[in-house]
Amino acid sequence: MSRPHGGNLRKLAQTIGRPHEQILDFSANINPLGAPGWIRAEISRSVDSMFHYPDPDCTALVEAISRHHEVPAEQVVAGNGSTEILCALPRVLHAARALVPVPSYSDYALPAVLAGLDVCEMHLDESAGFAPDPAALDAQVQSRDVVYLGQPNNPTGLLCNSDALRRVAAENPSATFVVDEAFIDFVDGHDTLIRRRPPNMIVLRSMTKFYAIPGLRLGYAIADPALALSLRDALPEWSVNVPAQAIGERALGDEDYARRTREFVSKQRETLARQLSGVGGLTVFPGTANFLLVRIDRPPPDAPSLAKRLLEVGIAIRTCDNFSGLDERFFRVAVRTEEENERLCNALRSAFGGRARRTQAKKTATLMFQGTSSNAGKSIMASALCRILLQDGIRVAPFKSQNMSLNSHVTRDGGEMGRAQVVQAQACRLEPDVRMNPILLKPNSDTGCQVILRGKPVANMNVADYIRYKPRAFEAAKECYDSLAEEYDAVILEGAGSPAEVNLKHHDIVNMKMARYARSPVLLVGDIDRGGVFASFVGTMELLEQWERALVAGFVINQFRGDQSLLDPALEYTRRHTGRAVLGVVPYLHKLNLPEEDSVEFKSGRYIQPDETEEAVDVVIVDLPHISNFTDFDAFRIEPDVRLRVARTASDLDNADAIIIPGSKNVIGDFAHLERSGMAHRLRRAALLREAEIVGICAGFQILGRRISDPHHVESADGDSKGLGLLAADTLLAEDKTLVRASAKHDPSGLPVFGYEIHHGQTRFDGLVPAFRRSDGEVVGVATPDHRMWGTYLHGVFDADEFRRWFIDRLRERRGMAPLRKIMATYDLEPAFDRLAQVVRESLDMDEVYRVMGLR
Repeated sequence: MSRPHGGNLRKLAQTIGRPHEQILDFSANINPLGAPGWIRAEISRSVDSMFHYPDPDCTALVEAISRHHEVPAEQVVAGNGSTEILCALPRVLHAARALVPVPSYSDYALPAVLAGLDVCEMHLDESAGFAPDPAALDAQVQSRDVVYLGQPNNPTGLLCNSDALRRVAAENPSATFVVDEAFIDFVDGHDTLIRRRPPNMIVLRSMTKFYAIPGLRLGYAIADPALALSLRDALPEWSVNVPAQAIGERALGDEDYARRTREFVSKQRETLARQLSGVGGLTVFPGTANFLLVRIDRPPPDAPSLAKRLLEVGIAIRTCDNFSGLDERFFRVAVRTEEENERLCNALRSAFGGRARRTQAKKTATLMFQGTSSNAGKSIMASALCRILLQDGIRVAPFKSQNMSLNSHVTRDGGEMGRAQVVQAQACRLEPDVRMNPILLKPNSDTGCQVILRGKPVANMNVADYIRYKPRAFEAAKECYDSLAEEYDAVILEGAGSPAEVNLKHHDIVNMKMARYARSPVLLVGDIDRGGVFASFVGTMELLEQWERALVAGFVINQFRGDQSLLDPALEYTRRHTGRAVLGVVPYLHKLNLPEEDSVEFKSGRYIQPDETEEAVDVVIVDLPHISNFTDFDAFRIEPDVRLRVARTASDLDNADAIIIPGSKNVIGDFAHLERSGMAHRLRRAALLREAEIVGICAGFQILGRRISDPHHVESADGDSKGLGLLAADTLLAEDKTLVRASAKHDPSGLPVFGYEIHHGQTRFDGLVPAFRRSDGEVVGVATPDHRMWGTYLHGVFDADEFRRWFIDRLRERRGMAPLRKIMATYDLEPAFDRLAQVVRESLDMDEVYRVMGLR
């Protein structure tokens, strides 16, 4: 008698010449959520114990089961899977006959046959949907019978009324009832027969299905003490290994995983049943577990032919013709994820002559870069691949569902988005589009941020408020992704932080959850210059859940310096430990001159690369706790006669030729920081002594003024604050936000500039002169009459090569140096993109990258 099961998947895959990992397996009834993430850690933790014999009595595991079910420990028997216990039962029960309602699991009858018992099959009524009939069962039970029941039954997925089964058992005390609850944990609100169990009833549990650990083999039985003792004596010693004991002990307490599983399976089972019923020519039996029994009403094809056809497209189903009571019309499918279930249903529609449904945008070639940490190089790798694909003639767009950054940009149509996706759009030679970054979070305190959705501000939210809002935000992100995927041949996605943040993963919408929605493979990027890159790769994989690891296609090492051959042992170790290869080692790129994503690089000190040229002017950027749009000053980094510095203390402002106060997302809080640090006093002194030209951009402009009012608490709980008082200007932070791109002219030089405004501030001034006028005539910047102090709401003014050179030359003249009067550096990202693309193309295994994207 054969026992088909999920383990046959390898053989099936061999018949079509595919690796079994590429088969979507609907034949095995394993938890679709995959094993809990902690299981890998538990296995690692138990490795040292594996050098010793396991506890033959499974003491800790048995005690955990006893506590979980509130039964005495002497009633618990642990085994190497519930099948081991099933096989041992006929040898200890001394039964005369086995009574088995069919269709049911074949391992009920097989051990009875091997033990020499007669097997009586009780056929469930197909016209009644194979529903269990306690009265009919009661009528067939004889003295010394062993009665096998699945609760819920496999393959029908149906439950028998628990109280009715208790009554049948009570009325037949000389028979033994073996109730297999292998799938009961999938049933929401189930009434386990462990509670109020009749003395002649044995209840079996399997942990391998629910916790997705079939390779570990773990199950247990609850029985009366005398029978439990006999059963333990019949089992091999040390049959439950060390990891299985440790995992079983912990698994029983993971109530969150159990709750999430039941919610997920219930929802997906209902949806799958509805979709299967809509295929046409199929009858779906209403199961309660994580699988469904299906009957083909209008063959061809019959179930074996259908299974063969589906296997050719990479889908395995369980044919049921070897179940007693079923025939070639029946097959069984597991409940899997929404996307996988839809793939199955589309394949079935095609097999039965229907039309497959479109579930989302066309399957666009995709790849997501995630990192072992923030600032690991995800953004730069995404930019590089965007340019590589563009060079190879592929229409590509970038996408990051959620970005937390104070470095933002205004699109042509007045939407606000993260600067990193703007840079990636430029790498694709595309106009920035808020769909590329539908959710932007701009922190304005340690626990709160302004939420920007599809380019427009929604509200200021604290962490708890935003977590509650996330599902709605994610729906918007998915809509934006689908729209981009419909328009482009490829989408390069970027994650955020690390996908292994265990305290954040349950409400993730930017890393693995987004990758799964986009059906995108993931490359994990690590910065070797920071150290610990291989530990980060291995550690990240250990903390991911099973379905998340399946998305990881490989690793990329970033920022490497030295002899690459020295990495070979570590590369091989990582491949062996994780099953994933390092697909490339990207060298450290000096002076790449691409804008950074956020202030991490700025605050780390690596953003500033002082030029050692003696004939240079000092431009000093004031570091604010909530600094935003710090890339306003990137262009100074390419100038040969500028030393760009960051001021974090009052003394850092000494010897400056120009002091620039940048944008901020909490202007009142950041001004308070300037006062506390002594920098406010030093700035006033520099203005009084005319030591340096003082410039304020956006919030910096407001700080230069006399007063800042925030009556609506747009940015701060503090409603009112004074400013430095260097400009005769007062600012009110309004609830509405100004988002506009603009061209303007600098009044003193007559030179054009181009930039964008992102601000709540409405500033009134007196006694000042215009510094910048927009093309519509509106003044967007003012200055003192001598133009030694000025401020503007226009971000990006220093990107204009002519104006930047005019500004630098004026500083040179004040220092006693001759003005150069010609552009010394062109702020153009195109050469940087092409250089980056060339280096990354040479560093990555591009054939493999294109293969995992589906482009080869």
